[in-house]
Amino acid sequence: MRLPSRCLYAACLLFAALPLHAELPRPPGLEPEIGFWRHIFTGVTTEQAVIHDNRHLGIVYTTIELPRGLSPAERSQRREQVVREYSEILTRLASGRRSGLSAEERRVLALWGEEVSNDELREAARRVRIQQGLSDRFEQGLVRAGQWRVHIRESLRTHGVPLALDALPHVESSFDPNAGSHAGALGLWQFMAGTGRQYMRVDDVLDERRDPYRSSEAAARLLRDNHAELGSWPVAITAYNHGVGGMRRALREMGTDDIETIVRQYSGPRFGFASRNFYVSLLAAYEADRNAEHYFGAVRPASPRPAAVVVMSDYISVDVLEQALGLPRAALREYNPALLGSVWQGRKHVPRGYALRLPQGQLQGSADQLLASVPPSARFRNQVPDALHSVRPGESLSVIARRYNTSVAELARLNGLDNRHLIRAGQQLRLPGAQAAPAVASAAPPAAGGTVGTYVVRPGDSLSLIATRTGVPVGTLAALNGISDAHLIRPGQELRLGSSGAETGPAIYVVRRGDSLSRIAERTGIPVATLMSLNGLPDAHRIFVGQRLRLRADAPSSLVRLAAEGQQ
Repeated sequence: MRLPSRCLYAACLLFAALPLHAELPRPPGLEPEIGFWRHIFTGVTTEQAVIHDNRHLGIVYTTIELPRGLSPAERSQRREQVVREYSEILTRLASGRRSGLSAEERRVLALWGEEVSNDELREAARRVRIQQGLSDRFEQGLVRAGQWRVHIRESLRTHGVPLALDALPHVESSFDPNAGSHAGALGLWQFMAGTGRQYMRVDDVLDERRDPYRSSEAAARLLRDNHAELGSWPVAITAYNHGVGGMRRALREMGTDDIETIVRQYSGPRFGFASRNFYVSLLAAYEADRNAEHYFGAVRPASPRPAAVVVMSDYISVDVLEQALGLPRAALREYNPALLGSVWQGRKHVPRGYALRLPQGQLQGSADQLLASVPPSARFRNQVPDALHSVRPGESLSVIARRYNTSVAELARLNGLDNRHLIRAGQQLRLPGAQAAPAVASAAPPAAGGTVGTYVVRPGDSLSLIATRTGVPVGTLAALNGISDAHLIRPGQELRLGSSGAETGPAIYVVRRGDSLSRIAERTGIPVATLMSLNGLPDAHRIFVGQRLRLRADAPSSLVRLAAEGQQ
């Protein structure tokens, strides 16, 4: 099909701007598409929308207003109405009418040119599309980008990726690290979970797609790998949206890596509007970014936030880190968005090997020294294990979610369930954290003369598994605890991990069947609030059989005896 004879952005294309010294090819034949996206990024706000042809972006029918005061339903109705109006105009023109036209019909016909065929107009009637403006978001992205621009460019340079790609987050997220899509993409670079796992850690403890630093490094590596596989930067960049396999198929079917030919002619599976326009929208974003003052006036990018970075050498709870570092949880969370709710809620430890970022100006000393102050008893060699639930006959995912105070979506995500209704009796489901079992009481075998470490047996534990977790040999565990048969251990049983002289420390009460926190408070004379504070309990109703509760460091002998009774 020939290109339209007229282009709404002809005047803009004459401007096509200021020299960009682009590192990426900019085919002249794609200037109408680049001009369209430049207009969307710099000239149309999110309270406006452009009605256009979805194959020839130079054909723009009108721009409508979508003020904030409209409800979502009203906005949707307004959008659908205008799309329908222009589709009907094109359909009437496609019937062959060329006289007795309204002013709007004459204007639409003029956009296509007098020589346009009825078949072309009929196809155009099916291609009317609406695009919301993005200029206000783009300007906000220019400000946000200042926080990470230096790191992004370092990452791109390290992996041999053109620096023009530092504009890609404008297209993906407007540099919003909290951005998410309906398809499940997350973060500054909008990684899907599957692709993210190839380049970052994405699980129930860490989702590094949310971390602007780690995700920027991952994006640079992915773009590098795409180019190594496909050999062309325009094609490699399009593969960021369409996938390497999809673009490999495009190259094979088209017999060329010319991006203009692919954009104009390729019609492979799922190569839709977003994929066709990915490269041209990047070129437009690059132009708008490099000439921001021309389009937006003076823009002051945000400054990078100074941060101290320490690599975790052990697994440590966020409660302990708060105390050791003297930082509020909100600050830790702000600087470490990759850590998920399981960590902030205390169900998991901050993992070993994680690069913890800290607000430098708020630290009362060296980050390394503060972290070194964490005592060995609060350091762990292993992560808190996931609890498992064996599905019972008649149970649904929603029933299980309510039981463990989580969501159906979280259970489905942890267990890779595409259909949330398809679970079966006897199936083992991972739960978000270890609500049903406490953590190891000591990270490693205690030094000679030190405090005795203990471990409370969890459902599913074996002596060999406990030996692996704690570093104490099976034979030593058996000897310390008088175990003659390694298979005869039971959930809730407390195992000694080492020996010492006199044992010191707070009295510990092991929760028994039928106990509640209020009942334990009555028996011990310690208020519920104090028990919750001592044990970091977010909910007074969430205690479990075998859980070890600290009573008080200065517990009187009566409480020590009561605690001992509780362990029997």
